[in-house]
Amino acid sequence: MNVIITGASSGVGFEAVIELILSGKHKVIALARTQEKLERLLEIAHGLNPDCELYALKFDIVHDDYEGLQQFIATNFDNRVDVLINNAGVLINKPFTELQETDFVEMLQGNFIGHVRIIQALLPVIPAGSHILNIGSMGGYQGSAKFAGLAAYSASKAALHTLTECLAQELVEQDIKVNCLALGSAQTEMLEKAFPGYQSPVLAFEMGKYVADFALTGHKFFNGKVLPVAVATP
Repeated sequence: MNVIITGASSGVGFEAVIELILSGKHKVIALARTQEKLERLLEIAHGLNPDCELYALKFDIVHDDYEGLQQFIATNFDNRVDVLINNAGVLINKPFTELQETDFVEMLQGNFIGHVRIIQALLPVIPAGSHILNIGSMGGYQGSAKFAGLAAYSASKAALHTLTECLAQELVEQDIKVNCLALGSAQTEMLEKAFPGYQSPVLAFEMGKYVADFALTGHKFFNGKVLPVAVATP
C-alpha cells in the first residue's frame, strides 16, 4: 500500500512509520516540520530494513503549499494514496483564564485545519477502498474524563472527531472509509512537555503499532467511527 503519515518525526507517528516499513510491503511518505528528526527517522528505518521505501519530507500541513507534495506523489506514488494517517498535532496545557485567542487559533490550525487542508489536497488521488485515519484524543471524546488546562486542545480534537463522522458520509459513494482513533495518553515528547513528570501506562511504540495496524485494516470493519483507545474507562 501507498501510505502517507503526518507528524512522523516523533512520538506515535514516528513509531507508526517504523511499524509500517518493517514488512517491506508498503511505500511510506513521512511528513513533519523538523528536518533533523526526519533524518533520524530515515537512519533508524533503513537500519531496521535497508530495502524499505520510505520518503521523509519536511512539510507543514497548515502553512505549506501542496503543489510540490502533489507532484511528489504523482512521481513516486503513481498518483495513488491508499492510506492517509492524519497524526500531526500540537498541545497547549494552560488554564482557561490564561488562554489567549491565539492559543485557540493555534490548536485549531494544528489539530483541525491542517488535516482539512491535506485531505482536500489529496482526495483526487485517494481511490476507492482507501482509508483516511484521523488521530484524535480522549480529551475531545464526548463523555470522557477531562483534564484542567486542555480546553483549547480538547476542543480542537473534538472538531476533528466530528469532521470524521461528516466526511465518512460524504465519501460513501467514492468508497473511501474515514475513521478516527481517540487516543489516550502515550509516553511521548509532547506529553512530557505538557505534563512534566507524568508517566503514561502506554509506551509510544505500543500506540504506534496499534495506529499502523488499524490504518491498514480498520476500514474493513469500521467507517465514520470515533473509537476510544485508552486503558481507562471514559
